[in-house]
Amino acid sequence: MSEFKNLLGLTVIPAAILCGILVTSVSRRLRDLFFFALVVLTVMTQRLDVNFVSREWYRGTTRGFEVSSMDILALSILFSSLLRPHPGQSRWYWPAGLGGLLLFFCYACISVSISDPQLFGLFELSKMLRGIFVFLAAALFIRSERELRLLVIALACAVCWQGALALYQRYFQGIHRVTGIIGDPNSLSMYLCMVLPIFVAVVTSDFPIYVKLAASTAMLAGGVAEVLTISRTGVVTMGAVMLGATIACVSLKITVKKIGITLLVVLITAGVFFKAWHTLAERYNEASMDQEYSGKGQGRGYYLRLAKAIAADRLFGVGLNNWSYWVSNEYGPQLGWHFVPYIGTERWPSDKVPPGRNIDAAQAAPAHNLGALVVGELGLPGFCLFTLLWLRWFQMGISFLWPRVSEPLHRMGVGFFFATWGIFLQSLTEWVYRQTPIFFTFNIILGALASLYWLKRQRRRQIVADTDWEEDSDLSLPEFGKINLESN
Repeated sequence: MSEFKNLLGLTVIPAAILCGILVTSVSRRLRDLFFFALVVLTVMTQRLDVNFVSREWYRGTTRGFEVSSMDILALSILFSSLLRPHPGQSRWYWPAGLGGLLLFFCYACISVSISDPQLFGLFELSKMLRGIFVFLAAALFIRSERELRLLVIALACAVCWQGALALYQRYFQGIHRVTGIIGDPNSLSMYLCMVLPIFVAVVTSDFPIYVKLAASTAMLAGGVAEVLTISRTGVVTMGAVMLGATIACVSLKITVKKIGITLLVVLITAGVFFKAWHTLAERYNEASMDQEYSGKGQGRGYYLRLAKAIAADRLFGVGLNNWSYWVSNEYGPQLGWHFVPYIGTERWPSDKVPPGRNIDAAQAAPAHNLGALVVGELGLPGFCLFTLLWLRWFQMGISFLWPRVSEPLHRMGVGFFFATWGIFLQSLTEWVYRQTPIFFTFNIILGALASLYWLKRQRRRQIVADTDWEEDSDLSLPEFGKINLESN
């Protein structure tokens, strides 16, 4: 059955990509529909994929060469935007941050080429390349407020879907920590921390009322779902980024409307926390900060100690996506954690925990800290490159904080800035930044941010050009036309 599925994927997927490029090049409405589907269905991409050379038994961040319907949608949008851009728009521009993504990808390629085993690293490389395509698709598709509205509506639909499913899971299925369609409570939490600050920017901007209503509904549904995940870091991160986005977007002028909205938000938030306080308190009492980072169990500090041991032994790390392999086989036992070792990349290792061993599972899980994971896999040079990449994303977003303008093309940049902070803060205790639904959604957001950053720079250049025209207005018309002709 698996071989038939792979054969079907190899034949159907290329044909679907070609058909998708054709129809989205002919019809811009279909291109809009493809983008809407890309944003909404990304949360369930792992249920719409074909996994070639699958190694489902491996406890890495990627377990095969994944190809999903989202790749068909993204490539169709990307190439149709290049082949037939909207009237008055250029076919191509260099999105901000693309150079950093390509540099980091090239470094990761070198890491895989010098590491052992290479197969697991190739799995992760394929996902990184897919993420770059998604980034480019969003950056080239979103060129105006119209596409931004489509992005907001799609994100709102995805979050409302997650919120409704979270309520069903909690109160009809009795699931203690809801997972949503993504399938894991911490993953759902990170997704919501990333997306919800965008809606704060929407409701405080000059978007049409129906867009604001969709964003407000999504904020309510997403906030409830976040609490029901009972994610300790997630709840704190959500509060921080939502407060930050509110301070950055709302004017300081006090009005009756603002007071009323504030009171309503406070009452709803208090009600949700009152309802879920018992489970939240139990979750926070499970382990203290000292137990997490200084104890002898497999808490967050355990991953930091492993990353330190790897960095001291290997400057360039153990190789992309090889954390579980090398920690299970070498570095875990060195620190007293005797996992069941992997036997190459072809044989399924035993998943039974031998008696008397102080481990939670037979093989080591990825580091529950994105920085520690990068240090362990790509070494200190890779960590430095990854840090520079994040700083570039923050720099792009922070450029929208001032002046405080409610125009959607400016205000949405603020939302994307705090979305970046949302995924960054929760990545301090999780690895699921690499999980496909989150990774793809984040690249869509980064693509949109790159587009707004480019539009802002274009507008600034136009203002400078207009100013130069006024200063040189004493030139005769023929002379000015000659200057423009020569400069072009």
